[in-house]
Amino acid sequence: MLKTGKLLRKPCYYVAIFLLLLAGLYIYPSLCGSMAYAAGLIKIGLLEEPKTLNIWLASDVWSSKVLGRIYQSLYIREPRNLKLIPWLAQEDPVYDPATLSYTVKLRPATWSDGSELTSADVAFTGHLIKTFKIPRFLSNWEFIKKIETPDKHTVRFLLKRPKAIFLTRTLTTPIVQKKRWEAIAANVEKLEKPLLRLLKYKVETPVSSGPFVLKEWRKGAYLFLEKNKHFFGKGKEIGGHLLGPHIDGIIFKFFGTTDAAVLALKKGSIDMFWWGLQPGYLKDLEDDKGIRVFTSEKSALYYMGFNLRKKPYDDIHFRKAVAISTDKDFIIKRILQGYAVIADSIVPSSNAFWYDPGVPRYGEGLNRKDRIREAYKILREAGYTWEHPPVNAGGEVVQGKNIILPDGRPMETFTILAPPADYDPQRAMVGIMVQEWLRMLGIPAVSKPMPLGSLIQHVKTRHQFDLFVLGYGNLSLDPDYLRNFFISRNDKPKGWNTCGYCNSRFDRIADASADAMNLEKRRELIWEMQRIIMGELPWIPLYSPKLAEGARQDKFTGWVTMVGGIGNTWSFCQIKPKMQAR
Repeated sequence: MLKTGKLLRKPCYYVAIFLLLLAGLYIYPSLCGSMAYAAGLIKIGLLEEPKTLNIWLASDVWSSKVLGRIYQSLYIREPRNLKLIPWLAQEDPVYDPATLSYTVKLRPATWSDGSELTSADVAFTGHLIKTFKIPRFLSNWEFIKKIETPDKHTVRFLLKRPKAIFLTRTLTTPIVQKKRWEAIAANVEKLEKPLLRLLKYKVETPVSSGPFVLKEWRKGAYLFLEKNKHFFGKGKEIGGHLLGPHIDGIIFKFFGTTDAAVLALKKGSIDMFWWGLQPGYLKDLEDDKGIRVFTSEKSALYYMGFNLRKKPYDDIHFRKAVAISTDKDFIIKRILQGYAVIADSIVPSSNAFWYDPGVPRYGEGLNRKDRIREAYKILREAGYTWEHPPVNAGGEVVQGKNIILPDGRPMETFTILAPPADYDPQRAMVGIMVQEWLRMLGIPAVSKPMPLGSLIQHVKTRHQFDLFVLGYGNLSLDPDYLRNFFISRNDKPKGWNTCGYCNSRFDRIADASADAMNLEKRRELIWEMQRIIMGELPWIPLYSPKLAEGARQDKFTGWVTMVGGIGNTWSFCQIKPKMQAR
C-alpha cells in the first residue's frame, strides 16, 4: 500500500532523469549570468511554484514558503518552547488595562530598498487590512479601535474589547512597506470592487524586511532569492540564536512530483526537499550517507467526526463505543508505519503549553477483544440490543449481527466518508479499518471514498453525512480554532462547526477564552474546553502525523528543528555551507 514512493518504478525514474537534465540545461546558464553559482547558494526543491507574490492573496503553501523569507512580523515563535518573542519588535508588548492598549517598541530595521522601517509601516499595514477588509487577516485586526504612532519606533494599539488573539495573531501579521503600498491602495480604492483589485495586483518586486530579497523568478523553472544586505538580524543574537544569513541566496526549483524531487536530492541537484516525505521514500534516503532525514512534529490533527444532527450519532453512548473500537495504536504502527503520534485531544500534544494531558483516552491499552467487550457493555447499558450479540452468554467475543437501536428499530447502514486512496491512502485505510472494527460489533458501517472537494461540500456546506475522516495539516499554534470548531453559532452552512455540536456551557467558556488577556487564565479555559469536547466526542481525534524532510548533510549544516519542520526562519538565518562550518 505504501510502496508508491519507491524509486524503483522504472518509467517514472527515467522520466525524472530526463526532466532533471533538461532543467539543468535551462537553469544554470541563467543563474551563472546573474550571479556566480557557488556553494553559498542553497537549492531547495518545491513541488509547485508560488501562485503569487501578493502577500494579501497568497494562501497557498508554495507562496508562503517564499514570502516568509521576505515579509516579517513583529513577533515570531522561538523553536524550543514555541514562545512568542520580539522580532521586528525590540521587546515584549506592554499592556495597559486602563486604556485597553498594548505598546510595542520597534528595533532598528531597514527595508531592502535602504529606507527605514518605522511605526508608520506597522500602522499602515493594520489600516490597509481594515479598510479593504482583507479576508486572510481581517479577523485578527477588526477589534483594533485605533493605532497610534507616538514616534517612529513606537506603536500603540487600542482595542475595542479584550481579545486574546491580539498577541498570537495580530502581532504575528506580516508587515508591509507603506511607501510601496500606499499609492497602490489609493489607486485601487477608487475602482469598482477595490478588494478584488488589491488582491489581483501583480507584485513583481516585493520590498523585503527579511533575510532574503527576490532577485529573479523564471516561471516554470526556478525562483532565486538573494541575501538581503539590509536584514536587521544580521550578526545579532535573538532568542538565543546568532543570526546570519550565512548563505548568499536560495534557489527554489519546481518539480511537480515527489519522485522527481527525491531523485534530485539523491543526485545532489537540490540540497533540501521542502515537503513531507511519505514512508515509502524514507528507507532509501536514510541509507544515503550524504542525506539526513529530519523528523519533526506537526501542529496537525486528523480526526473522525459525527453528524450530531442525526440519530444514532447524537447519542454519546454510540460515540463512545465507536471511540473505544477505534484502535489508534494500530493506525500509528500499521497504517502510518510509526510516522505519527496518537492524538487524544483536538489540540495536538506537540503544542505543549495548550495541550491538556488530562483528557480521557478511550480504549487505551485494550486489545481487540477487550475493546469489543467494553463497547458492547456501553451500548447494551444504553438500551441497544442485537439479534446476535458480539459477546455471548459465556463472555466470549463472537461476530455481532444486526444491532437494534434503543427505540426498537434496526440500525440502518451508514457511511464513513474518507478521501480516496490516490489522494491520501492513510485516511482511506483508516475509514476501511473503522468500518471493519464496527462490523465486529454488528454495526452496519460502510467506508466510502470521495474526492476531497465533494467530501468537504457534503460535510461543511450541505451537512449530508454520517461520519467522516478529515484533517487539518497545519493548525495554528494559537488554539482559538477549538472555539471556532465547536461553538454553536458556527453550526451553519460553510461554518466551522461541521458536526452540529451545541453546548451552552462550552459556548460560555469558549467566548471567555477569546477575551482572556491573562495567559494562565486562558490556558485553564482552553484545558476545560478540551475536557468538555473529549467527554462528549463530537470528533474522535486520531493522530498527528510526523513530518519527515530530507536535506543534504554533506552540503549544509545548521538546520533548526521545530514543530512544523526544518524549513523555518531560524534555519534560513543559520544554515551555512559545510565547508564554512566551524
